[in-house]
Amino acid sequence: MPCEPGFLANITMFELLDEDDRIALAEVVDELKVPAGQTLFQAGDPGDSLFIVRVGQIELFIKDTAGQKIVLHTAEAGDMFGELAMLDSGARSATAVALANTELLVLDRDDLVLLFQRKPAAALHMLASLTSLTRKADELLRTRVSRNVNEEMEVHSTPLQKVADWIAWFSGSMAFLGINGAWFIIWIGLNTVFGIRFDPFPFGLLTMIVSLEAIFLSCFVLVSQNRQAEKDRVRADIEYEVNIKAELEIAHLHEKTDRMYENMMARFEKLEKGLATK
Repeated sequence: MPCEPGFLANITMFELLDEDDRIALAEVVDELKVPAGQTLFQAGDPGDSLFIVRVGQIELFIKDTAGQKIVLHTAEAGDMFGELAMLDSGARSATAVALANTELLVLDRDDLVLLFQRKPAAALHMLASLTSLTRKADELLRTRVSRNVNEEMEVHSTPLQKVADWIAWFSGSMAFLGINGAWFIIWIGLNTVFGIRFDPFPFGLLTMIVSLEAIFLSCFVLVSQNRQAEKDRVRADIEYEVNIKAELEIAHLHEKTDRMYENMMARFEKLEKGLATK
């Protein structure tokens, strides 16, 4: 059924229209209610209309060649989607599913022509929507390429974690061993050979300091080990993604090889037929 003109006044794309224009457009724009969980359209379906969310949420997603779901956009109140298929008369490029009970405004090509004839500036809102989707697609492409595990962990590291990593690394170095050895020798020598005796045998103060050092070093090493475990999980995920991409590339190479073989066999058959007729 046609929508109320008052609905259009709250939609960004129609805010440039005056009351008479909204009344005229409301006569041709339809409303559509989509229950939560219902699929509005599938990728590959023919598209001849665009949608504007009045109430609710619509999730737009695709699935890559590995079958993983990639969420492109979650359209909320006032957002527009489905304009690509309507503009180029092609198939839907994504799947749309209602995340909640949703009310939509539906515009076909004729409705859009009417809108742009009355207010050409309204086309800027559609261009802005297209630009936003393009930017999100660029960001998805950037984040889905093969990542460097060290750069990935560096981005998510807190200053305390970086300090713990450095302490854990330094405590396992020869320099740390040499510093502790020199410190113990000097401490024991001052309290025995040189007779200063600020910590006489059995060196209770030294024992306490060394115990505290061991406790804190253990904590820092455990923090660093947890970080290493997280890094190993990220590395495993990246290796899995790389393996999937490699398998897909190999499958594509097999397909190309099969096509080349089929073309060669077809040409051989033509050559054999040509030679046989001679």
